Amino acid sequence: MRKIIFRWETALLLMLFVELAIFGLVNPRFLNLTNLIYGVSDFVQIGMVALPLTLVIIAGGIDVSFASVIGLAAIIFGVANYYGMPLPVCIAMALVTGSLCGLLNATVVHLSKIQPLVVTLGSLYLFQGAATVTSGLAGAGGYEGIGNFPDVFNAFGYAEFAGLPASLILFLSLAAILVILLHFTRFGRAVFLTGQSESAAHFAGIPVGRVQTITYVTTGLCAAIAGLALSAYFGSARVDLGSSTLLPAVTAAVLGGASIYGGQGSIIGTFIATFVIGYLHQGLQSAGVPSQISSALSGGLLVIAVALRHGAAMLADFIAVTRQQKAKRVAVLSGGE
Repeated sequence: MRKIIFRWETALLLMLFVELAIFGLVNPRFLNLTNLIYGVSDFVQIGMVALPLTLVIIAGGIDVSFASVIGLAAIIFGVANYYGMPLPVCIAMALVTGSLCGLLNATVVHLSKIQPLVVTLGSLYLFQGAATVTSGLAGAGGYEGIGNFPDVFNAFGYAEFAGLPASLILFLSLAAILVILLHFTRFGRAVFLTGQSESAAHFAGIPVGRVQTITYVTTGLCAAIAGLALSAYFGSARVDLGSSTLLPAVTAAVLGGASIYGGQGSIIGTFIATFVIGYLHQGLQSAGVPSQISSALSGGLLVIAVALRHGAAMLADFIAVTRQQKAKRVAVLSGGE
């Protein structure tokens, strides 16, 4: 029971409840259950990329290109649909595109030995440019959208299953899969060991390159899924569909417990942090706060999360050293007697 109470996920849950209570006092309509459930559709794409991003960070990497992969995958889907390809083929092309983007990131990182942040920052602009050029194949210039999707595809954006939005069910399904993958499989243990020490992981026989590649490919694949979900929600595919997910998704992963130094993190923590960030933005909007301030608070939340995690680690080390020194003094005094 003590371990559960003092877990970071428990603190995040408490933070979420306090946040909902505060915004409920400011605007009682905010706590309407229907609004809370269907409001998830406005920020669920953040969680779709934050969850796999957690795997990348735990394994000792970082990927900021997912924001452009969302738009590129959506554009690929839109162009394929524009030229009359069957819906399953269009979806498959978008998913393959996202996976290949992740594979490209991993390959460049491993072959060049350049910092992942630098590589994925470059690919962020590369994929954005590729999406802009590709959109021209369907006659869409700049940030114009590509539409005229099949009705069955558009219907997914507003579909309901068991009283829940389809996008929320998709998010819950991704979370369940990644929880099992990270916390209950051999691959998940390899991800943690790789992030803690690549050299030690090598000596333990863990294929570090393969493990990290899978995390990048998973992120690209989930970014493509998010791009498809957003295209269905808005009824069009645009280059900038994922532009607003970059900072919130990174914040959700770090706030959820992922250490920027690798080796630590939790899918459940990122899952809860997604709701903390999403409802924070919606609560501020319901209170009449401008969106610019909401974005600034997201950046501040990221800095605070990193500082808290770093401070907690330093405090834990200090307590451990203090206990060791105390044990040594007790041992010396006992021996002297």
